[in-house]
Amino acid sequence: MLQVRNLHVNYGKIRAVRDVSLRVGQGEIVSLIGANGAGKTTTLMAISGLIKASSGSVQFRGQEITGKAPGKIVAGGIVQVPEGRQVFSRLTVEENLKMGGFTVRDKQRIRQRMEWVQELFPILRQRRDQKAGSLSGGEQQMLAIGRALICGADLLLLDEPSLGLAPIMVQQVFQVLQQLRREGISILLIEQNASDAMAISQRTYIMETGEIAMQGESRELIADPKIASVYLGGEVQ
Repeated sequence: MLQVRNLHVNYGKIRAVRDVSLRVGQGEIVSLIGANGAGKTTTLMAISGLIKASSGSVQFRGQEITGKAPGKIVAGGIVQVPEGRQVFSRLTVEENLKMGGFTVRDKQRIRQRMEWVQELFPILRQRRDQKAGSLSGGEQQMLAIGRALICGADLLLLDEPSLGLAPIMVQQVFQVLQQLRREGISILLIEQNASDAMAISQRTYIMETGEIAMQGESRELIADPKIASVYLGGEVQ
C-alpha cells in the first residue's frame, strides 16, 4: 500500500532523514520507533506532504505522491494524526468530527462514517455536544483518530498516540487500533512506548539519527536481547 524509497529530508544544512525506505501493507500495523530526534516525525510529515522531501520516492497504491499538496494526499486516503492530538478545543466533539469531512462531498458517506466512529468510540457519542477542550487526554486522542477516519483514511499515520495518557486509556486506544487493522485500515505508528507498539504491530522499523538502523517482524525483534536492552527496558518480552 505505502512504499517509501530512499527518502531524504534536510532542514537547511541539517540532514534530518537519510535514505529511509519502509513499507506498509494493506491492513497492517507497522511501528516506527527510536529515540527523540531520530527523525520519526519528520518521516511522517514528508509522507503526508507537510514538509518537502529533498529526494526519494513515496508511493501510495502504486501512485507517486512525492511533492503532492497535503490536501490531495488526505483526499487520496492518507491521514496523519499529529502528536498532541490538536483538536479544535472551542468546537464541540460533533463539530470536530465533521471537520474531518472537509474533503468528502458525499453527505451520506459522512453520516455513515460519523455513525461508525461513534460505534468505535462510544464516549464520543456521549460527549458529542461537549467542547473538545474539556475532554480528557484519552478522549481527545479518540476524537483525533475519529476525525481522521471521517476523512476516509485508508492509511493512518499516528504520532505518539499514547503520549500523556493514563495506562487504561492507552489500552483502549491500542485495542481500537487493532480493530481498525482487522477492518482493513493500515497504520504507521510512531510510539515511545515501544513494547506496546511492537506488541500490536506486524513489523517494526527502528530509527537512529535519521536512518533505519534495524527492521524486521515485531515478534522477532521483541525477542532480541539487544533490542530489549535499548528499547524495551532491558526485558525480553
